[in-house]
Amino acid sequence: MAKAMDRLETMPVSRRSRATRNAFRGWAIVVFTFLYVPIAFLVLFSFEDSRTPGLPFTGFTLDWYAGLPGNAQLIGAVVNSIVIALIVATVSTVVGTMAAFPLVRGGIRWPNAARVVFTMPIMLPGILIGVGLVVFLAGTLHVQLSQMTVIAGHLVLTMPFVILIVAARLQGFDRRLEWAAADLGASPARVVRLIVLPLIAPAVLAGALISITLSIDEFVVTFFTVGSQLTLPIYIYTQIKFGVTPEVNAVATLVMVGTIVVLGLITLVATRGRRAGRAVARRIRGGG
Repeated sequence: MAKAMDRLETMPVSRRSRATRNAFRGWAIVVFTFLYVPIAFLVLFSFEDSRTPGLPFTGFTLDWYAGLPGNAQLIGAVVNSIVIALIVATVSTVVGTMAAFPLVRGGIRWPNAARVVFTMPIMLPGILIGVGLVVFLAGTLHVQLSQMTVIAGHLVLTMPFVILIVAARLQGFDRRLEWAAADLGASPARVVRLIVLPLIAPAVLAGALISITLSIDEFVVTFFTVGSQLTLPIYIYTQIKFGVTPEVNAVATLVMVGTIVVLGLITLVATRGRRAGRAVARRIRGGG
């Protein structure tokens, strides 16, 4: 008996299909090269022997990494950025997740309009937000500019992203899992802890990660609200007039490595959370 032929093998294929695929592959290589070559040069120049990094590469050294602990101003700026980012990520994730629930499940009359209001800071230029914050905080409330005002400014920028991500996850959430758990005798607190949170954990972690990234990277709002203290973007800005030294490249490389490690840990936790959520869903659907 003749072997049945796969239907895909009999479908007509354009003569230019292979050339088209090769063109897309080439374009993908160009795009990825454009994205990652600057990062590769940043890492390379952090090991540059010369104080004015550039091509040709003059020599390899670890002196810039060894000298980082002695640069108190730079280390202080990095510490300030990390502390601010962690506080901003914690507050924006908790408050943004809580705000996403009434936005999706609160029965708001005009949910799309409410979503636009919640996410308005994303659509506004950072310089307008910065000016508005400094006028409101320093001019109206007479609050001295400090790390707390920077945190307040970063929350305005990061919280809408958390709300959008968690709200999108809640919109695709299967409410029947909660109803089944409640029908089996689970209390509302237990339903939230064992059903809802494990299933929305990837979105919550994604919002936290985006908050950390945006906070560390933010310059415009920080410039208006930071006062006399320094963060990493402000420090780099003050050093631009003298040229970017290999020390800055070394710090950027360490920050990038730390971000990759944190991203890997978050991905691992999110994967385990999804598995735990699927296991709970299977138990509920099975009646056990």
